[in-house]
Amino acid sequence: MKDSHARMNRRNFCTIAGGAVASLALSTACRRSWSNLPGDGRLTVRPHVPGKPSANSSPSGNPSSSAKSTSSGNSSNGKPIKLGLDRERDALLQVPKSAINSPLPLLLFLHGATQSADDMFWYLDSAPEEAGVVILAPNSRDTTWDAITDSFGPDVEFLKRALERVFETVAIDAARIAVGGFSDGATYAIVLGLINGDLFKRVAAFSPGFLIDSAAQGKPRFFISHGTRDPILPIDRCGRRVSAELKARGYEVTFREFDGRHEIPADVMREGLHWVAS
Repeated sequence: MKDSHARMNRRNFCTIAGGAVASLALSTACRRSWSNLPGDGRLTVRPHVPGKPSANSSPSGNPSSSAKSTSSGNSSNGKPIKLGLDRERDALLQVPKSAINSPLPLLLFLHGATQSADDMFWYLDSAPEEAGVVILAPNSRDTTWDAITDSFGPDVEFLKRALERVFETVAIDAARIAVGGFSDGATYAIVLGLINGDLFKRVAAFSPGFLIDSAAQGKPRFFISHGTRDPILPIDRCGRRVSAELKARGYEVTFREFDGRHEIPADVMREGLHWVAS
């Protein structure tokens, strides 16, 4: 018997975007046709042995003074700093004030369509400090992430540079590296997590839209949240569907429904960050 629920993918994602309830956050998903993805989305960078920077220098040159200061943990005073990789669409790094010298958990946190890295710290608030998690929040090269509208490319390359810079300046626990995001960023985080399960042990996806087919590697765990009254990405066709498909593929999924809309409530954010750090 045919499943009565339509599967969410890039094609019907665009159909929703054409409805009266859709927002600008979905518009970029309809720019181009759904084509095969020529890039593989692989992130080959890895944390360094503490005190031994990589022999491969960053494409932008030496780390900026602000990025260097994070190596001592609390010298950035717990506030986001720019990595100096791009003049207009940079990446932001936040190291907890309470950070100690031992390796720390890291969350690569991806914004939604038309949002920015700065917006993600509004969602995060004090949760990273409470959980003791380093946050790397990059900006996409366009208004959303490359594979959402076309194929892997410039965003993956920028993420490699940003991660390399973090691994050069902060002691990161290789067993506690996670990728996460909101809306488009959550969708992108899931596919990056599937492709790079040997790097990202956990994936925190807040209100994702759909699954992008990919060549999976490793076995990451998933934390997925979704509002039961989400008018942008309906929970039945998105969050519940994504969770069910991942479980069917044998992945461990923690699914957190909440009474809300297209958002990340503070308690859900805290729960997700503590899950990342555990």
